[in-house]
Amino acid sequence: MNTPTEPPGIASCYQFPHWRPAAYWLATAAVVAELGVGGIWDITRMPSVRELVTHLGYPSYFLVLLGTWKVLGAAALLVPRRALLKEWAYAGAFFIYTGAIVSHLTTGYALSEVGVLAVMTALTVLSWALRPPSRRAPRPAPGALPAAGRGTPGAAHAIPVPGHAAADAGEARSSAT
Repeated sequence: MNTPTEPPGIASCYQFPHWRPAAYWLATAAVVAELGVGGIWDITRMPSVRELVTHLGYPSYFLVLLGTWKVLGAAALLVPRRALLKEWAYAGAFFIYTGAIVSHLTTGYALSEVGVLAVMTALTVLSWALRPPSRRAPRPAPGALPAAGRGTPGAAHAIPVPGHAAADAGEARSSAT
């Protein structure tokens, strides 16, 4: 017989809810669609998009750069594995949407866009928060040094400082042996 040993409230918090993958893919699909289509519109410098960006105070060449990063971000969110790349894509999407919100609010131009941008920001955060473990970057073990810190003086080794209590104690131990 298979009987749970923990109360239902505790046991259920460790299970993966069935709604989570659907919510993840819905949020991710919306973000990817907006990044992909919006990026293509930016790269082609559609007249309506160019006018909007010009009114916000940005040069039109900014669209090509922004559009390229949007399309690459959309692709990064869809490609399997590559968890660290996805982290960067989520950060980029968040910066794009929040930067656009600030641009609209400071210029007062096309304020009707702010609501849509806020929804896209929320969907980006939702997609990031609900992503399955296979799409997450691995976390280092507590107390583990990052790979870049190994062998780096000061990161993995104590550097003696003359006149410091720990350095003096180390010197005393060295001279005693």
